[in-house]
Amino acid sequence: MWRTPGMRRRHRPGPMARMLRSVRMNPAPNLVMVGPMGAGKSCIGRRLAERFGLEFVDVDQAIVEQVGSSIPAIFEQHGEARFRQHEAEALQALLEQDNKLISTGGGAVLDPHNRQRICARGFVVYLHVSVPAQLTRLARDRNRPLLQRPDREQVLHTMAAQRTPLYQEVADLSLETDHLSPAEATAQLVLRLAAQWRM
Repeated sequence: MWRTPGMRRRHRPGPMARMLRSVRMNPAPNLVMVGPMGAGKSCIGRRLAERFGLEFVDVDQAIVEQVGSSIPAIFEQHGEARFRQHEAEALQALLEQDNKLISTGGGAVLDPHNRQRICARGFVVYLHVSVPAQLTRLARDRNRPLLQRPDREQVLHTMAAQRTPLYQEVADLSLETDHLSPAEATAQLVLRLAAQWRM
């Protein structure tokens, strides 16, 4: 998996992040990871949480524990709209707390209320990954309901076109993960967060 060294992606905070950060003395009580599926949010997030002494929480896992069903089962039995409702509720509850590292699902940014809450209560780290890298990393993953179809590559391109501007809108910091191992990505983020973020 992610072996070769990569280049760090420069990024200015997105417009929503800049607006909310400018009216707040304390930059953020939580770290929030956003980005597409396969970017490494959970893997890298766990490492960052340990380094900064935060509690790691995966929003999808929180939904599973709260609802008592897997993500594929929720999609199959109740549809995506119900899942998004659960997602918004779980995210709101988590963001009301402090000292969390919250790994969001790839589609969490689709809801404008989610984006506002994320920026208001979190320093937002956007992990970017290209579609070819996603296809490689997710090749054996059967727990992604939106990818259970033959045209996976086209689905990922469509998602990227819709979601990338939203990730950029909320992001305080961005990192390209295509050619970084989890350890390398974590090391870069630790240095950048130490300079840009405080609880």
